[in-house]
Amino acid sequence: MSPEDRASIQIALAESFVDSAVDYASIAERVRRFDLKAVEEILYSEVAPICFSNLETPVPSVWTGFKDDWLLSEIAKQKTAREASRVRRYFDTLKIAWLRYSYGYIWKEITSHL
Repeated sequence: MSPEDRASIQIALAESFVDSAVDYASIAERVRRFDLKAVEEILYSEVAPICFSNLETPVPSVWTGFKDDWLLSEIAKQKTAREASRVRRYFDTLKIAWLRYSYGYIWKEITSHL
């Protein structure tokens, strides 16, 4: 998968974490041509750790979409931090398991439109 494809998947999946009606059919259409296991992994290990807090706050700050440059930059920072620290990798493994549990409905919604 090219870096451009990965970025387009990340941007599409981030729409699942906005505080407005989510168009899961549109997200599914944008990711359907890629390997679904890889897309699911990107959702929970790259996008959700950055975006989930928007759904956890009483008054979410992102209603219509995350800024693409900000999102991709935060994902890159997260990847660099994981690579640099064994403790961070361990912590993130636990966090990703929690995100899969807490936000499992997102993947189910996306796949229901494939």
